[in-house]
Amino acid sequence: MKNCPPEFKVDAGALYGARPEARIRSVAADLGINPETLRNWVRAAGVSRPRGRRTQEPAPLEAENSALRKRVRELEEEREIRRKAAKYFAGETRW
Repeated sequence: MKNCPPEFKVDAGALYGARPEARIRSVAADLGINPETLRNWVRAAGVSRPRGRRTQEPAPLEAENSALRKRVRELEEEREIRRKAAKYFAGETRW
């Protein structure tokens, strides 16, 4: 068992906290330490990360994509209504 300086332990916990997509196992592998050791350091440092996938506000691009998808749906509905109206009126003009 090797002894690590307290600064390294704090930095390792901060690294884990700063990478929300990373898992303890991958961060521990990057640092060359046992995952359980890192887990203990993280708990001791009180590092917490939000649980769940969507706890933050959507990114600006995601919000824009959502708005554009909504607009596409509206335009498709309008096109369908116009297509049906054109078909209806074309049927009335036939003799």
